Amino acid sequence: MKIVRYSIILLALAGVVVSILALRVHYSTETQPCDINSKWDCGVVNHSPFAEIAHIPVAAIGIAGYLALAGLALKRQRFLVLLAALVGLGFALRLTSIEEFALCAWCIYCVISQVVIALITLLALGWFTEEYLALKRACRE
Repeated sequence: MKIVRYSIILLALAGVVVSILALRVHYSTETQPCDINSKWDCGVVNHSPFAEIAHIPVAAIGIAGYLALAGLALKRQRFLVLLAALVGLGFALRLTSIEEFALCAWCIYCVISQVVIALITLLALGWFTEEYLALKRACRE
């Protein structure tokens, strides 16, 4: 299904944009447009100790991950897209739990990214299942 593949690519590119916005916040010292109140503050989240892993900003990891997903979808690597999406979803869920329980603050860019990776994962699961069922049918013939 071309539409699923293109949807994954489009969502991955949206994820890149959102991750770039979060990376911009990470390196900025200005008041952020997403600084809404004490519960919704991208600056708190993106300047926290959890915003980096081995001195690499989490947003930069997001950019790389979304680009990898787009590239894998472009190459029609259904299983690898599903695998990468599941890893990305797990990573995003871990970051979401940190926002909720450790920081008690939410980043709108992070929440949007969470939705994007969840949608990519659902689409990838359907895309992979479609191929799996087609191969299974072909074996019976």
